[in-house]
Amino acid sequence: MSTYLSKTGELKPEWHVVDATGLVLGRLAAKIALILQGKHKPTYTPHVDTGDFVIVLNADKVRVTGRKAEVLAYQTYTEYPSGQKLWPYKEMIVRRPEKVVEVTVRRMLPKSRLGRKFLAKLKVYRGGTHPHQAQMPKELKFS
Repeated sequence: MSTYLSKTGELKPEWHVVDATGLVLGRLAAKIALILQGKHKPTYTPHVDTGDFVIVLNADKVRVTGRKAEVLAYQTYTEYPSGQKLWPYKEMIVRRPEKVVEVTVRRMLPKSRLGRKFLAKLKVYRGGTHPHQAQMPKELKFS
């Protein structure tokens, strides 16, 4: 008996669509991170990309609990002296809601080359439409 290990390119990734309307940001990001890594599959292998693609719709309608709307801030740096900027959550959710979801998911993925591959399989959109109909994505329901 030996443990099954997936090989690179052996598994065909699936596409999933998630409607983020009214979902809590952290809980949504945690579930998306598991799907991107492939931990929901029985063929999960830690050193191989066995995950699926995830499309997130209505990123601007995601919500946070508690006082996070006032406390959360997103940091950017321009690589110039005094180039650090802090953007409050309330401003970011209006300006770039896609970035809010991407950053939250990115922080839940491994900090490695494989983690960057996982993040490339995340597609986030502000509205309710996406250009990936040709991949025939399946709808994911989170309770």
